[in-house]
Amino acid sequence: MTRLSNATLGQLSPAVRRPAYDRTALKPGIVHLGLGAFARGHLADYTEDALERRFGAWGITGASLQRRDQRDRLKPQDGLYTLLKLAPTGPELRVIGSVLDVLVAPESPAALIARLAAPDTRIVSLTVTEKGYCHDPATGKLKADHPDIVHDLAKPQAPRSAVGILVAGLKARRDAGLGPFTALCCDNLPANGHVLRGLVRDFAALQDDTLATWIEANGAFPATMVDRIVPATTDADIAEVARLTGLEDAAPVIGEPFRQWAIEDIFAAGRPDWHEVGAQMVTDVAPFEFMKLRMLNGAHSSLAYLGYLAGHETVAEASGDAILARFLEGLWAEIIPTVPAPQGVVLADYARALLARFQNPAIRHRTWQIAMDGSQKLPQRLLGTIRERLKAGAPIDHLALGVAAWMRYVSGTDEKGAAIDVRDPLAAEFRRRADAAGRHAQALSESLLGIEAIFGADLPGEQRFTKPVSAHLAALFDKGAKAAAASLG
Repeated sequence: MTRLSNATLGQLSPAVRRPAYDRTALKPGIVHLGLGAFARGHLADYTEDALERRFGAWGITGASLQRRDQRDRLKPQDGLYTLLKLAPTGPELRVIGSVLDVLVAPESPAALIARLAAPDTRIVSLTVTEKGYCHDPATGKLKADHPDIVHDLAKPQAPRSAVGILVAGLKARRDAGLGPFTALCCDNLPANGHVLRGLVRDFAALQDDTLATWIEANGAFPATMVDRIVPATTDADIAEVARLTGLEDAAPVIGEPFRQWAIEDIFAAGRPDWHEVGAQMVTDVAPFEFMKLRMLNGAHSSLAYLGYLAGHETVAEASGDAILARFLEGLWAEIIPTVPAPQGVVLADYARALLARFQNPAIRHRTWQIAMDGSQKLPQRLLGTIRERLKAGAPIDHLALGVAAWMRYVSGTDEKGAAIDVRDPLAAEFRRRADAAGRHAQALSESLLGIEAIFGADLPGEQRFTKPVSAHLAALFDKGAKAAAASLG
């Protein structure tokens, strides 16, 4: 089959929407670190809309920080790829043209730094996941002893961490007499812009105090809240996109129709007209971010662990299970009192909309994928809510089951005794602790609660938290995930 490219755009099926501007005139203005499916299904989609509405120099140069596979898929396609939106009513297809090039940082860090330092680069955005910031999730502080940070301090011209790359680019701009780019974090971190500013400043200070002062005085680090469910692309998805479009595409993105982007409107050198195509430019992202982290992400993680253990491969299957749907309703009833509603949002309606999104049968978002990196996600997604509920003297039964389900998951075997592929920076530590505790729920919960980087120094000593977690973990071992969830009513 013919490959998607600039030369073959005219061969697309007539039903496929394609770039409505002259790609040959498009110049780069954004560099995106971590050009995975989410960035291509969210940031690039909004940018495509903005370019079609009002053309400007806002093409995207992607940068892969570890592997070359994304570049190798997109380069033969001239950066083009298909966004397939899976609605319950049927598929919608669009070829995205806003991505112009993809660099691979380990192959040529100098080329990436040069791109960051180019005068026409005005925004550097990031989706590198929570663990990509080399920080302590419990405190938000830079881990100066992280191997990547140690490496980048020793070899500042060949950085491999996102923070090291940003600082190298900002230093090159300062040295060239240019102003800074805007660093736009699009990851699920509380106060992500503020956190990124602190990490960049602290890393720069370890190199050069004057650079840190320059960044602090001139840099722009807007906070954002991003939302769109973008499952990992499968071979079956690639085959379906080829069937629907008539062209081979090695890098399609699958997503739900819904999308949301709230952005703090603080930019150092301009931005695309995202506000004209659905993005919400706000003075304070925190209420939107807080709502999403606790209600969407907290529910997603809890459902992923319970759903995986119950044998459900996807979020749609898990949330379509009547027992787990009732669990979600009970979980949101515990979460909502801790969430200040953003202006114009009714939280009960938001929860109902989330359930409908989760249950979209066209979206195959794997529970295993969401379950990754729980050590980085739990502090933001569940534990903050638990602390507030405990302070208020309110029950935490559903929240505690979410934590217990994570513990059961990272023990490494499922309910049929099969091995679980636990992907987490602390996976080896979990394995060691689980092997020592066996299926003894109290021993395992006490051991895992002892990981201060996740649970802090307070929660392990709070019996109103530790007792229900241990009891739920015992039920998960003895009766299974569905029975444990059903016991909550």
